Amino acid sequence: MAGESVYNFSAAVDSRKSDTVHIRIEENSEIFTIPRRALKFLSQILSSMAEGKTISLIPSESELSTQQAADMLNVSRPYVVKLLETGVIPFKKVGTHRRIPLEALLAYETEQKQVRNTNLEFLAKQAQDLNMGYE
Repeated sequence: MAGESVYNFSAAVDSRKSDTVHIRIEENSEIFTIPRRALKFLSQILSSMAEGKTISLIPSESELSTQQAADMLNVSRPYVVKLLETGVIPFKKVGTHRRIPLEALLAYETEQKQVRNTNLEFLAKQAQDLNMGYE
């Protein structure tokens, strides 16, 4: 069902006539308008559902536990604690519990993706320069 919905959404998301989209509910013919960005987001949600992935929506001002942060980064909780204690990611303590601002965690994740991409580009260029058989 979700996979079929993604297919139907693709044309509407890709067309660029305006910043809004009119949607008609088939059951009662009610029509409403939503931002095209919201439709694109819904398309991504349906695509993830079709692939059997879990989806979480978290308000941007949220604070996460170390386990939630570890799950988001796909690393161990002790590794997240190490990042916090060494000052790589800012956090605050609520009693004995560490709380990480979602924005700080997302900034770290973006930074790590950039570092990873830079390193991969360097390695690919180095392999080509050394004529290691990669083309």
